[in-house]
Amino acid sequence: MSGARALFPRHREPAYGPGPGCRTLREEYAMAITFTRLTDTFAAAVYGVDIAAGVSEADFAAIVRLFNDYSVLVFHQQNITDEQQVAFSRGFGPLEGTVLTNAGSGTEIALISNVDPETNEIIPPTDRRMIFNSGNEMWHSDSSFKRIPAMASLLSGREVPPADGNTEFASMRAAYAELPAEKKRHLEGLVAIHDFAYSRGLIDPTLIGEAQQHETPPVPQAVVRSNPVNGHKNFFAGAHASYIRGLPVEEGRALLQELTAFATQPHYVYVHQWQPKDLVMWDNRCCLHRGCVWDKAKYRRVMHRTTVAGDGPTAHA
Repeated sequence: MSGARALFPRHREPAYGPGPGCRTLREEYAMAITFTRLTDTFAAAVYGVDIAAGVSEADFAAIVRLFNDYSVLVFHQQNITDEQQVAFSRGFGPLEGTVLTNAGSGTEIALISNVDPETNEIIPPTDRRMIFNSGNEMWHSDSSFKRIPAMASLLSGREVPPADGNTEFASMRAAYAELPAEKKRHLEGLVAIHDFAYSRGLIDPTLIGEAQQHETPPVPQAVVRSNPVNGHKNFFAGAHASYIRGLPVEEGRALLQELTAFATQPHYVYVHQWQPKDLVMWDNRCCLHRGCVWDKAKYRRVMHRTTVAGDGPTAHA
């Protein structure tokens, strides 16, 4: 994108455990766990947490503060069950149910996988389920197509490929902070219509059936949002954002695409290279994310996701 500045210097993740630049939460948050910043603007790896063994109330409060400050948190070596993942996730708030089109429908665990849960075999890349899941490779915020958009997602890497298959995260908060003042004023008060059928229709218009369209009709979302804890603002865009209320469809759509492109410049992005048993948590209110391709016909990739519901609608109907 023209005008993009040079990449920020990166802090490489240690293989496991805190690196030499690691701050302790005792120093910064009065807790005895540690964290390492993963970019200059957002994302942190958190150490000293064993979710399977249980997290103390004090440590959980510190994690919540880190979440609001850094938006993306990485927890390595979390060998957890679905029940333990659900219990940890519920600490942040009520969980969403999984949409009809996911294999985990009717539960609180969404299955993001190329492995058939019935046969335990790799699903062919040409299978309709894999074509549907390719929508996860577009920049998006989970459940922005719901009237009450998600607050957070927690993704557990149960099986990860030996190469590729990364997940990329983009900070709409960091991007918003660097918008010109005039652009910020222009965005204030705008409402976008988010639509699951629109985003999946970019792949294949037949992917969303009538039942799914009934479950997730188009919904309004504020274009500018703010964190209720620290007040930091961000714009809110991504693949599910179809158009802007009150603007010609193509004009509004172009603006939303411009915002997504701005937020996904490399210096606003953290690339997570999965290690087995990683758990990654992110703030859907201010982050976009996308899955990256891998050799889907050869390597298994099994991810279990829980999604924490938001507090309420972001815009009037």
